[in-house]
Amino acid sequence: MLEINWVDVINVIHSISAYLIVIAAALIVGIIVMIAVRKQSKGKKFMIRSQAGIAMALVVIVTVNAICFGPMATLISLAMGSGSITGESMEEAYAVNEELVSEGVTLLENNGALPLDDSSNVNVFGWASTASVYGGVGSGSLNDLYEITDFITGLTNAGFSVNQELVDFYKEYQAERPYMDSKEQDWTLPEPNMNLYTDEMLASAKEFSDTAVMMVSRSGGEGVDLPSDMNGIIEADGERMSDVSNYYSYYDDELNEGNDWDEGDQYLQLSNREEDLLGMLCDNFDKVVVVINTNNTIEPGFLKEYDVDAAIYAPCPGQNGFDAVAKVLSGEVNPSGRTVDTWLYDLMSTPASNNFGDFRYDNMDEFGYGAINSKISEDLSVPHFVNYVEGIYVGYKFWETADAEGLIDYEASVAYPFGYGLSYTTFTQEMSELQTDGDTIRFDVTVTNTGSAAGKDVVEVYYNSPYTNGGIEKATANLIAFDKTDVLQPGESQTLTIEFAAEDMASYDMSGEGGYVLESGEYVISINRNSHEVIDSDTYTVDEEIDYSSGRTSDQTPAENRFAFAEGDVTYLSRADGFANYEEATAAPASMSMSEEYKAAFVSNANYDPADDNDPDDEMPATGVDNGLMLADMRGVDYDDAQWDTFLDQMTTEDMDTLIALGGYQTAAVESIGKVQTYDCDGPAAINNNFTQQGSIGFAGTVMMAATWNVDTVYKFGASIGKMADDMNVSGWYAPAMNIHRMAFGGRNYEYYSEDSVLSGRLAAYAVQGAETCGVYGYIKHFALNEQETNRLDMVATWADEQAIREIYLKPFEIAVKEGGAKAVMSSFNYIGTKWTGACSELLNEVLRDEWGFTGMVLTDYYFRMAYMDADRAIRNGNDFCLVNYDTETNHVTDTTSATGVLAMRQACKNVLYTVVNSRAYDPDNLDMGMQTWQKAAIGIDAVLALALIGLEFLAVRGYKKRKEA
Repeated sequence: MLEINWVDVINVIHSISAYLIVIAAALIVGIIVMIAVRKQSKGKKFMIRSQAGIAMALVVIVTVNAICFGPMATLISLAMGSGSITGESMEEAYAVNEELVSEGVTLLENNGALPLDDSSNVNVFGWASTASVYGGVGSGSLNDLYEITDFITGLTNAGFSVNQELVDFYKEYQAERPYMDSKEQDWTLPEPNMNLYTDEMLASAKEFSDTAVMMVSRSGGEGVDLPSDMNGIIEADGERMSDVSNYYSYYDDELNEGNDWDEGDQYLQLSNREEDLLGMLCDNFDKVVVVINTNNTIEPGFLKEYDVDAAIYAPCPGQNGFDAVAKVLSGEVNPSGRTVDTWLYDLMSTPASNNFGDFRYDNMDEFGYGAINSKISEDLSVPHFVNYVEGIYVGYKFWETADAEGLIDYEASVAYPFGYGLSYTTFTQEMSELQTDGDTIRFDVTVTNTGSAAGKDVVEVYYNSPYTNGGIEKATANLIAFDKTDVLQPGESQTLTIEFAAEDMASYDMSGEGGYVLESGEYVISINRNSHEVIDSDTYTVDEEIDYSSGRTSDQTPAENRFAFAEGDVTYLSRADGFANYEEATAAPASMSMSEEYKAAFVSNANYDPADDNDPDDEMPATGVDNGLMLADMRGVDYDDAQWDTFLDQMTTEDMDTLIALGGYQTAAVESIGKVQTYDCDGPAAINNNFTQQGSIGFAGTVMMAATWNVDTVYKFGASIGKMADDMNVSGWYAPAMNIHRMAFGGRNYEYYSEDSVLSGRLAAYAVQGAETCGVYGYIKHFALNEQETNRLDMVATWADEQAIREIYLKPFEIAVKEGGAKAVMSSFNYIGTKWTGACSELLNEVLRDEWGFTGMVLTDYYFRMAYMDADRAIRNGNDFCLVNYDTETNHVTDTTSATGVLAMRQACKNVLYTVVNSRAYDPDNLDMGMQTWQKAAIGIDAVLALALIGLEFLAVRGYKKRKEA
């Protein structure tokens, strides 16, 4: 559903305030005139009042037209929209989603309890069984137009008989999840107290079935990270949390005594009530199966502590995905999902835990601004920060390396490694010898189903590069390739060919000018069951170090150090001497002050002047020239073709400013060059028009997609999105998102694939390619280092070293651009060091365009924080247009007279126009240069009103004459 954002409403009113003043003035003057003539003769009074009324009506009509065809035109066009999804496209979407979930459900534990007999009776416990999590909060929420298949319905559809008494019990207790949206989230878990499970209810359940399925769910979403201290949340937000009794009002308060959480408990572990319920189930039922329904990894120690019989991981399954989850439980589908994160017994034991969350600078108040909007709030919002102290040691890269160095007790720390997953059958994998031509490494893996059930298996390929103590930081395990088999019958084999470039194993060396190097030594290349369990391996030897200072084969220009300004005053974790600096590096920040050196370089609207960036050698380009070209003529013209200069000479600065300023859910129309308005839609796992409410079903969440480890299935998802977008006349899709799961508590982890950059990047690349089959461009986002929601709008300065920036956080985007051919990018809210990502030339020009060869457009994230977002600064640094569709203080370009400013406008417009003209919007079958339907209707209404006014004027004159004669 489209939510009312009152900040947006106020901004829209502000943008049309001059017109509203005209209307108000006309009405006031008209009323005054009508009152002033009350003592005139009847004839004169009638004539003056009628003319005043007609004049007021004319002023209102003309002004409303000026609003509708002026500042509100883009919003009205978005609200009208066009196109709807066909039944064929929707049917395909349902099928694709079921395939995604079928392949993404991950079997964590099984002592033979699964699969269940699909005709058996099943008791389903846990409040979440009737209030499951289907998608993310905010942009990841499901469209209300489509029916949701809940968990109970999925089980019934699969042939199970479900204990209805328990279903009714939970629905009557609390039918829905507590209110959550992108601005406010309620972390209440309304799990019934054990007192409410009567002896009669338990006896009835035991008689119904000896099998108990318990669901554990956790939600999360845009705008806020998950709480790592539940008691702290309750204390900090006592007023809202005190309303928790409302969720239990169906029963007497005395039956609900007892705390949900102990001191120090966090949201991603079982609450006391959940623990009590699980204990009861294990004491009373022969088979206990736990279904974990969350996009964020939880602490799974309870599975072993209570010795549950089986457990599956089913992250958000989307609209109809619980049908597939039930089929996995019944054995109709053999689970083949793999974990996309490392599951820890203690989520706070990760090296990033002390440096994730709320860190406010105590010496940056001069950069502060109104917390929401300077016109409606006096609350001061000042810059914050986050230190990526762990460097490259994120997720399994830390845990596997720390194990090899003897820093940790792996078995006591890691419950399930990255890439882990069980099956109802067994497989063997045999690796052939490595073959190489010096540039490419390839080998075959033969997978054989040695069990008694049909199923799929995943081949995971890792490398362990030679490490010199104190040298370039390197992890002992690094995913470099993966593939998935078809369904293999018992005894059947399939041979998969693995191929990757040797340069993909190169490490980034920050010394000197910086660059990628493939150090000499032995590189162990292995096929693994997961990041920890090696099946087989071979060795690739590099005799002499290979320096890629002249560029890797995939680079357009060589990589070099570009982010020294983002390193900050931070001690980064190093593998040297067995992680000797672990305690020092991973400690919480000792200072809340930005150093004077970095503070002097910090840029926001408070200290930015476009004139400071002007180059006196720049020459003013031509504008407004009539060269007879329309945008349609530029379809297929190479980006570097001189014809683009001829075409761009035609644009006026007003044309360019419109295209740059108004990029919210659209690219704006520019009549002078035949640029039609195009539509962009939101949704990481859907395609949804926030204005018309048209949209698709909600697909499985991105975590579920990643858990498939299947690029072909994710490609089908992208193609399905593209097809439905084409039906809706939508050309841009605000997805896929590929930031890293740096911490399990990341609120937006539901939207991001994984803790690993290669898995994330390759899956995103295939999603982009799928959408592109219909000419739909995906905005890969959020570029970059946007791994937490806390203070996301408060100029969060993200400090990281260059190696980690490139190898961990930029790598997914690099793969999506180089392999996926991404044509659109969305920059992020945060800062990298001292620079807003949307105005960071090192990121958007030097790396994205120069190094990676990106030829496309870059859009800001949502543009409602004006105090550090600025169109002038953005376009001069590689960000082409603003995600807003009304006038704000800073989305319009102010410097339209300097050569530097106009050249920046021209380049930004070229990037947008080049992308759009080569999309589905300018496919001859789609292109409509005519007037929009609402505009035709408005002109028709104007014509009717004009005739009505003429008629009224005729009647007024005739009436006046009659009165005068009388």
